[in-house]
Amino acid sequence: VVGGNYGRGALVCRRGGDGPWGAPSLFTLGGANVGFQIGGKATDVVFLVMNSGGARKLLQSGVKLGVDASAAAGPVGRSAEGATDVQLHAEILSYSRSRGLFAGISLAGAVLRHDNDGNQRLYAHAVTPKEILIDGKVSPPKAAKPLDEMLAKYSPRGGSSFGTTG
Repeated sequence: VVGGNYGRGALVCRRGGDGPWGAPSLFTLGGANVGFQIGGKATDVVFLVMNSGGARKLLQSGVKLGVDASAAAGPVGRSAEGATDVQLHAEILSYSRSRGLFAGISLAGAVLRHDNDGNQRLYAHAVTPKEILIDGKVSPPKAAKPLDEMLAKYSPRGGSSFGTTG
């Protein structure tokens, strides 16, 4: 059986080692899988970009996870295949929660693409992932406040909240 996966999400980068989290940049994630499957599944995946090296790699168009950018399963409450980076040295930490018949997913080979149309809708004007993730030129929209609060509460190294606009 050949299947496909597709999803949408948000990338968020930390400002400095223990600094606050920045504004989210939207993306799509897609990949193919081959093998025996029964039923469907829905999986929520969160990627935390832990350093500027990881953020720069994600600025490339069509990044393949596990090939172009190193990703590790996050250290708490995750249900993803792969080793956990307990010392938090990975460029990207991934967390997932599966609903349905499967408990885990493999992200190896999945392709991450920027959702420029989604970013334009979120910020009400055209903005690039670089302006959001690296330059910090974009203030997080009001819609990102719940994400900010969750990251401030559960962030492995702490960090303070960012302000919101709008």
